[in-house]
Parts: sequence; C-alpha cells; structure tokens
Amino acid sequence: MKSNSYKDKTCVDLYSGIGGWALGFKLCGVDVKQSFEWWSQASKTHDLNLLSKTTNCDIRELSYSNINGPVDFIVGSPPCTQFSYSNRGGSGNVEDGLKDIKKFLEIVNYFKPKYWAMENVPRVAKVILGELSNGGSLEEFSSLCNSSMIKIYDFHEFGLPQKRKRCIIGNFNHKLLNSYKSKIKKKTLEDVISSLSSTKVFDPNFLLTLSNNELTEQEKETSLNKEEERYNKESKTHHPVYNNMEFPDPLNKPVRTITATCTRVSRESVIIKEKENYRRLSVRERATCQGFPINYQFHGNSHSSKLKMIGNAIPPVFTYYLANAMLEIPYKKLVTLEKVKINCIGKNQVPSPITSPDKEGKSYPSNRSFKFAIPNLRFKSGTRFELNNSKGELPWKIEFFFGDSKRILSTKLDVKLFKEINKEMNKQNSLFSKEVNNLITSKIKKIDHDKLQLIWCNKDKGLHPFDLLDGLGFLAHQLIQKFKNIDNNYFTSLIKKYVFVKSNSGKSISENKLTSYAREISVGLILGSAFNKIN
Repeated sequence: MKSNSYKDKTCVDLYSGIGGWALGFKLCGVDVKQSFEWWSQASKTHDLNLLSKTTNCDIRELSYSNINGPVDFIVGSPPCTQFSYSNRGGSGNVEDGLKDIKKFLEIVNYFKPKYWAMENVPRVAKVILGELSNGGSLEEFSSLCNSSMIKIYDFHEFGLPQKRKRCIIGNFNHKLLNSYKSKIKKKTLEDVISSLSSTKVFDPNFLLTLSNNELTEQEKETSLNKEEERYNKESKTHHPVYNNMEFPDPLNKPVRTITATCTRVSRESVIIKEKENYRRLSVRERATCQGFPINYQFHGNSHSSKLKMIGNAIPPVFTYYLANAMLEIPYKKLVTLEKVKINCIGKNQVPSPITSPDKEGKSYPSNRSFKFAIPNLRFKSGTRFELNNSKGELPWKIEFFFGDSKRILSTKLDVKLFKEINKEMNKQNSLFSKEVNNLITSKIKKIDHDKLQLIWCNKDKGLHPFDLLDGLGFLAHQLIQKFKNIDNNYFTSLIKKYVFVKSNSGKSISENKLTSYAREISVGLILGSAFNKIN
C-alpha cells in the first residue's frame, strides 16, 4: 500500500496551521517530522487530529538548531494577511509580511531539502519576483528561487469544491503536478451540501462515511433576517467598485473562496438558500469546502476561531497531489483521493467543543455606518450616488462619487448646486422645470436624522433606511423617464459645468463614464441636491 511506501521520506512543516500540509503528506505515507505554528488553537487542532506534537513558537525567531535535519521536504504557508487584497483593500504592510517569506527561504537555503514548497495569496507572486531582483529584500535567494518556480493554482482543478486561487512557490515538478488535473473529478457546492445532509454522511473529497449522529460541527446559524438579506445582496450584486457576485451562491458551481473572517452581513460571506430562507455555511460545510475530512475536529475556543482556522488553512485535497508530485509519482500511477482511505487521523479523537454560531444582530452601536448606492444611480467603477449617514456621525445625506482607480472624487450636492441647476433648467423649459420640482417636493420629505439612525441601529421602528433608499431609487427612475425626450447634449453640458474635473492631461477625470451616463448623472445631481437641501 502507498501509505507504507515512503516511510523513509521526511517533511518539515512551517506555519503549519491546523494540518492542511501535514494531512496531505501523511496520506501519501510521508512522515511529517516536525511542525511549527504560532497559534495554539490551530496547533491543538493539528495535534489532536494527526497525533502530532506541534512546536508553538514565533517562527521568525526559530533557530536552525530547533529543526532536526536532514529533511527531504520543507513546506509551509507564511501568513498572507499583509499581502491579501481583502486586508484593508490591499494596503497591508508588505514589508512586514516579507519577513516571514524571508525566514522560510532562509530555512530552505540552510537545510537544502530535495523539494520545498510555499503557499500564499496570488498577489505574493509579483511581490516576490520584484524582491528577488537586484536590490530587492530577497535578492540573496535569487539562486534558490526563480520565476519558473512561482505558479498560480486554482485548487478547484484538483478536486476542491471551491474556487481558490493561490500562489505556490517551489522547486518541485510543476508540470507533473499540473498533469494530474485531467484525472481528478471536479466538485461543486451541491456535492458538499448534499453529502452532509444524507442519512449516512459520505465525504465528497475522501473515501469516508459516517452515520449522521457521528458528524460534528453541524450547528447552523439562524437564517438571515430581511435586513441582513438585503445588506448581503447589495454588497454582492451592487457593489460600487468590485465585480458583482451571485446571490445566493449557486449550488451547481464550486463555492467562492472561503475566507478566515466574515460576518453575517459582509460581501465575503457565502450565502445559500434553504427553502425560502437564506443562511451562511456551518463550520462543517466550510471545512468540507476546504477539503478537510468529515471526521476532522476543530478545537477552536469560539465559533469565530473555528472559521478563522479553517479559512487560513491550505486544503489537504491540494497538498495530497503536491506531495505526489514531490514523490515523483507519474500520472498513470496516481491514485486519486476518492480511492484513498483516511487512516492517519487519530482514532477515538477528542470531539471538538460545541460553539454557538453567530446570531442576528438585536441592536447595533449608535454610530453604525450606512452607505449604499441608490438604485438606478449606480454606474460601477466607483461612480455612484450614495445615501449615507456620514459614517454613523450624521447627517444622512446623498453624495456623488466618481473617478478612477487612483482618485475617487466627489461633487458637493448642496443648496447652491440645486439653485444653479434649476436656473439652467428654467432657461431650457420653465414649465418642465416646475414639473420636475413638483415631483421632487412631493416625494422627498424631511427626515428625522436621529430617529432614522435609531431605526438603523435596531433601537426604534419606522421608515427603514433601505426603504428610504428604494424610494429614492424609484424617484430617480421616474425622473430619468421624464428626461428621456431631452437631447443628451443638454445633460452633457450640465455635467461638464458642474462635475468635470480636469486631469494633468487636460481631459476630465472619468470623462467617458460621466458622458455615457450624462442623463442619469444629471438626475442624480438634481435629486441629491434637493434631498440635501430639504434635509
């Protein structure tokens, strides 16, 4: 059997997490000699599942003498937080993140294993290539690592029921690893949900079954309430800057990337529809999407700790195939995971502690922020008319944002603008101007800013901010229809006068976008300045 064929091969696992690397290699019969990790809850999960003894330490301070050489393979996942685009919009401390990359490469360079591999987010590929060049912080490792060793992999192509792109850097045979893809069955979110809801639970990733009462981590969160549902839908399907996502997440596709942190109301949360309600994935569903066996236990002290450790892990579904490539297993002799028995997880494991999933918010801080683009006045690429509450500090107002990837600008929507546009409209057609004003004043009412904020914080009842948002969106639609018979050149002249901002090149910033939606943007200027004037 394969599980006994490579006992002479040894592996050291740096930044080992909950065992994603170790499990993949153990399934190939490779002895994971030592593992090193800083987070004790992750180490506990690793050790109780794989009967290992992880060394808890700050790996940046790890001494070579702490590692027992020689070793055949060195693998690991230095923290990706500083490189991830989901961390403060991609503005993490890259210099700090490189300290872990450098430490990993120092250890590889010292022990000189036959093969090594490092995992991180895709963005790190470009960063490392730059730092390996002359004058870069990793220049000393230019003979150890080059561009041919830096590849981006989508783990879905290796059987993971998740679209998860990661940068893998290493000196193993990347071509051999890629050749395995055609032999591996692709999976979807539906494969996970259906397998875990069966009377006899079967693992969609491994040759493993359990009775339903043996399955842990099945606690499901309460369904999203109407506000949470709307919040999630808006952030996914109408985000003003990022690409649209599907809502709810489709079952017939691999799930989106499972993240380490997310809340019940966030763009990152995976939301599925169950009967007529919407909910987030359970711990077990997330873990299975991440390629961990259904008998794996997660020893986090809280629900959020479990989500963090799962989201940070490298899927063992992928590391199993990477280990095969390091063992130089040819394509024809590759045994796919569906045929591999899980015999390296400790029997009679300590069950993971039961932790309570997040519940719907009963109330929120008094400065809870609201900022959503108004329906019919959202134009992507950051260009939108937005109803917001000044980051929770009040007042509630409408703002107009536009620009490019380097500059987001805004036009002040105030009484002065309202009067000036009305003056322009009167010149064009005084009767039409009066008609527009009558429509606006009949629909826009003065709001109680404090009460609206209390409603948003779930501390009072009345007109909900989302209802106000929809009302403004419908009024925008009515105005756009009313303006349809006016020549578009008129609206272009309006926005040239009140919106255009010249760049150094002499052309207005975001000129093409503004011109394309001149009619709608003119409506937004009128509606927004009228709302702010009244309120």
